[in-house]
Amino acid sequence: MTNEFTALNLHPQLVQAVSELGFTEPTPIQTAVIPPMLAGQDIIGQAQTGTGKTAAFALPMLQNLNPGQEQVQGLIVAPTRELAMQVARSVHDYGQFMDIRVLAIYGGTPYGRQKNRLKKSVDVVVGTPGRLLDLIKQGALDLSGVRTVVLDEADEMLSMGFIEDIETILQETPDGRQTALFSATLPPAIRNLAKRYLNDPQTITIARKQLTVASIEQRYHLVNEQDKLAVLTRLFEVEPISSALIFARTRVGTSELANELSMRGFPAEVLNGDLSQEARERVLRRFRKKQFSVLVATDVAARGLDIDDISHVFNFDLPRDPELFVHRVGRTGRAGKTGIAISLVTPKERWHLRKIEKYARQKITETAVPTTAEIQTHREGLLREQMEVWLRRGRARRERDMVEEMIAAGFDPIEIAAAALKLARAEEKQRPIAAIGELKLQPARKSRSNGRRGQRENGHRGQREAGSRSHEKGMVRMILNAGRTHGVRPNDVVGTIAYNANIPGKTIGAIRIQNDHTLVDVPAQFSEQVLAGSYQIHRQTVTAERA
Repeated sequence: MTNEFTALNLHPQLVQAVSELGFTEPTPIQTAVIPPMLAGQDIIGQAQTGTGKTAAFALPMLQNLNPGQEQVQGLIVAPTRELAMQVARSVHDYGQFMDIRVLAIYGGTPYGRQKNRLKKSVDVVVGTPGRLLDLIKQGALDLSGVRTVVLDEADEMLSMGFIEDIETILQETPDGRQTALFSATLPPAIRNLAKRYLNDPQTITIARKQLTVASIEQRYHLVNEQDKLAVLTRLFEVEPISSALIFARTRVGTSELANELSMRGFPAEVLNGDLSQEARERVLRRFRKKQFSVLVATDVAARGLDIDDISHVFNFDLPRDPELFVHRVGRTGRAGKTGIAISLVTPKERWHLRKIEKYARQKITETAVPTTAEIQTHREGLLREQMEVWLRRGRARRERDMVEEMIAAGFDPIEIAAAALKLARAEEKQRPIAAIGELKLQPARKSRSNGRRGQRENGHRGQREAGSRSHEKGMVRMILNAGRTHGVRPNDVVGTIAYNANIPGKTIGAIRIQNDHTLVDVPAQFSEQVLAGSYQIHRQTVTAERA
């Protein structure tokens, strides 16, 4: 079998590894990145997830290692433990014929095991910023021999508040190291980081084409917020689900949704930040083994999931970021299979759905919610199919004997069959079809005047007001669960909300920082975006709720 990776001047052992993994032709980013990285060039790679960037930086990193060294030579920094684990597995697979020692380092697990591995020498470390920094401070991780550093998904690390940690980590590595930075987007903070720590980098951008594959059928249902669960259970009745991944906005939301589904006859388990690493891995093992078929997750918890046979992805809550939507949808339709992605969209979210369609360059089809009659017909069709299967098999001998006994006792054969079907459908009574209210369409928004916008800007700079309601017309007061004791400053509030909720910072109004919480006014038109956001201030997760 020919392998075009040979043309990239990779070591035969690396070519053998990618061949055995089933790769014969490099992706565009691999073709563009591997040669300059082999030559020692610093790299800025702008590419979406799913383009093959892990192999693009891992293969040259492995080739440039000096064998037999008793120190860490390669360092890969990733935003989440899920991604760190996935990348570490990939690096191990690519280096399987080179006797490469790879260690994934992340929080949520005991320090002792990771320290012991480091004492025995490791060639490549893949880790999250917080745990890497902890081990450096404890003297357990020495980066003085690092030859290549890779910052993976740098924009995600920026949004999670890790930039200061990354700078501290980079300062522990030699000045002459090679550095490669990969990011889907290049906001100013990432460009500044590259300017300070990369040496004459070569910038490589992989043009974005249609971001979701043709094998994924995408559609949405327009629903009232309070009817989402009812609509989801109706969809579970009619969709050919073999395994489903449901995305909810918050950790609390995932737990509540999984419980509600389970109570309604659709067993589901949860994947969120409240799980220990051991519990998380146990849940994923059971999901991969088909021991349950419905997994409810947050975006952060689902990072790095490597499961190829998910039939359905459900967006119970739309993500704030169109790119997150693409990541979610890409969980299905993998490995040559078809997939279905379904979103529940409230009337006031239609504008956001249009943004997602524009970003993904793909139209998402609106579909009607299944009616009670359609669900009943579907149930009856399934029962009929099951009956026909058993009739063709002819394996119901004991049951046939029972029927003959009842006929001999004087019962009508048709009545016997009807009663048997009635018994077979008994479980449907435990699964009533949930009622759905009349759709409440939103009136068109009126535009705000320039004068009002000016008042909001002045509100941000002026007096910070207390109370649970905003004193300024057109504003909504939010409460953040972090305050003065957590080191929160006004600039932290403005910066994290503006970036993560994707709203102009100048529109944010009055801010009042208390000891254990913060009150902040935001324009009513952006309130849902703010509520949907995921925030971190000084590496602490912060939630936003209506005050």
